[in-house]
Amino acid sequence: MTECVQVTTATETRDQAVALAGGAVKARLAAHAQVVGPVVSVFWHLGEYGTSDEWQVILKTTEARYQELERYLLDEHPWDNPEVCAVRIAQGADRCVQWIKDSVEGA
Repeated sequence: MTECVQVTTATETRDQAVALAGGAVKARLAAHAQVVGPVVSVFWHLGEYGTSDEWQVILKTTEARYQELERYLLDEHPWDNPEVCAVRIAQGADRCVQWIKDSVEGA
C-alpha cells in the first residue's frame, strides 16, 4: 500500500473546479489536482432522476491529510452536499508516491 489516496469531487463550472483544486494544492492538502470536463453526470438528487454537465476534480494526497482535505472541500464547495470520495492508491511509481508524500507533508 502506498498510504496515498485519490479524491474526487465535481462542480457545475470550470472556474469553480479550478478554484477548489488550486486552494487545496496551495494549502498543501493535495500534491496535485486535475480538472476534467465537462463530463456528463447521471444521478438521483432529492428523489429526482437527472443529468447534468459537470467538471470533475481529481486530487492526490495522503491518508493522513485526507480528513483536512475533505473538510476543505466540504467547506469551500458551492454545493450544499457535494460528492467527496477517496480511493486508496494501491500501487504507484515510487518517485510519484514519494512526491505526493513530500508535497503534503511539507505543510
